[in-house]
Amino acid sequence: MKRNDLIEVIIENYAYEGKGIAKIPLKDKPEKKFVVFVNRAYPGDRVKARIYKSKKSYAEANVDEVLESSELRREARCKYFGVCGGCKQQDMKYDAQLKFKEQQVVDIFERMGQLKDFETLPILPSEREYYYRNKMEFSFADMRWLTEDEIKSGDKIVDKNFALGLHIPKMFDRVLDIDECYLQSEISKEIVNFTRDFFKSRNTTIYSTKTHTGFLRNLVIKQSHHSNDLMVNLVTSVENDDLIKEYTKELTRKFPQVTSVINNINLKKAQVAVGDYEKLHFGNSHIYDFIGEYKFKVSANSFFQTNTLQAKNLYQTAVDFADFKGDEIVYDLYSGAGTISIFISGKVGKVYAFENVEDAVKDADENKIINSIKNVEFVNADLNKSVMPVIHNFKLPHPDIIVADPPRGGMNPKTVKDILQINPKKIVYVSCNPTTQVRDIKLLIENGYKLIKIRPVDMFPQTYHIENVALLIKE
Repeated sequence: MKRNDLIEVIIENYAYEGKGIAKIPLKDKPEKKFVVFVNRAYPGDRVKARIYKSKKSYAEANVDEVLESSELRREARCKYFGVCGGCKQQDMKYDAQLKFKEQQVVDIFERMGQLKDFETLPILPSEREYYYRNKMEFSFADMRWLTEDEIKSGDKIVDKNFALGLHIPKMFDRVLDIDECYLQSEISKEIVNFTRDFFKSRNTTIYSTKTHTGFLRNLVIKQSHHSNDLMVNLVTSVENDDLIKEYTKELTRKFPQVTSVINNINLKKAQVAVGDYEKLHFGNSHIYDFIGEYKFKVSANSFFQTNTLQAKNLYQTAVDFADFKGDEIVYDLYSGAGTISIFISGKVGKVYAFENVEDAVKDADENKIINSIKNVEFVNADLNKSVMPVIHNFKLPHPDIIVADPPRGGMNPKTVKDILQINPKKIVYVSCNPTTQVRDIKLLIENGYKLIKIRPVDMFPQTYHIENVALLIKE
C-alpha cells in the first residue's frame, strides 16, 4: 500500500486513541493479516479509506466515505466536529464510548503490561455527557483556519486575520474560529462571541508567534459547578489598562453573572495561557468550587480537576480502594492544590502531601485553612529528585498507604525507587494515562507488590482520554 491509495475495508475493532481497526489478508499469505488503522471509523463500519502512512506491517488512513454505518454511530452535535480536535468521539453513542474505554484500559494492562489475575471494576460514566468542563482555554490567532466549504465556495474570504477559538490538532499557529461549543456552558459560548466582537470592532492586534508582536493571546473561562462564581481571564502580551477596563465594563454589563475579570500578562514567547503576572479588574482574584463536602479556592493559574462532578467519583474510588480504617498515615504524591489530601482527610489519621510546584503548595495550604483541616501537612518537594532527604529532614513517620496522582508522563523513576524504599502496605495509583501507569506498576510488581484491582473513570466524554485507579498491595 502506498500513500493516497483508496481502499474499501470493514472495521472489526477499535484501538486506543480512537482508531478503527481493519484487517486485510496478505495475498501471498492469506492466513496473515495486514492491519489498517482508520481515523473516525467504528466497528461495523464499511468505509472507503485513504492511506496517509504506510509501514511494513500496518498502515494508517482517514475515512474518505462511509458506505455502511455502524450501529454505534450517531449524529455529532457540534457543527465543528471533525475539524476541531476537542471531541473526537462525539459521533459515537456514549455507552459505546464507555465500553471501548474500559476495554482499552484492560488491553493496556493485559497486552502491554502482560499483567493478569487482577479485578476490573466497571467503568464509572460521567454524570454529564456535555457541559461538564469547569475550564475552557481559547486562543486568539491572526490567521484563521479556513474550512473546506469556504475554500471551495470561491467567494471572497472575509475576516481571515482574526480568530478566537480552539487550535486545529497538531497546528499551534492555526485556530478554528468557533461560535458554539458543548463542553463548558451556554454562557461560556456567549462570552467567547462577545469577546471576539468587542476586540474586532476596535481593531485590536493579535499576538503573532512569528513576529512576537500583537496584544491578544488567550481567553480562559473558569466556572464553578457548585456556586455562581464565573471568572473571565484575558491573557495578553502587554498591559493596556484603558482597553481592558472598557472590555470589563461592557462584559459585566452584558453578563452580570461574571464575578471575576483578570488580565494575565504573558511576557514570554511561548504560547501558554499563563501570565508572568496578573491584574485584577473586577470582583475577586479567584472562584470557589466543591468536591464532595470540601470547598476549594481556584485562582486564575491554579490547577483544578476539569470535570468537577466526576472528580468526586474519581476520589471516592481511590477512597474505596484504600479501605481506610481511620488511623492510617498516608503520603499523597503529586498533591497539587491538595484536593485528594483534603478529600481523604476525614477518613485517616494524618496525610503528608508532596508537591514540587510552590504555588500549588500555597493554594493547598489556603484550602486547608478554608476547610479547617488539621491533619494534613503540605510539603514542597521535587518529585523529579528523591524525596527521601525531605522525609528524613522533617523526620516524617512511615506511611501505611501511598496515594499517587502523577501527570500524564507518569512517575519519575526516582519516585518509584522512593516508594519501594518507603515500602508501604498499599499503593493507590490514580492516573490520566494508563500506558505510563502500567509502566510504573510493572516496576512495583517486580519488587514485591501485587496488582489487586483497577477501575476506569470517564472524566472526558466525547474524547478517548480515560482516567484509571489501581490498587496494589505488598505481598
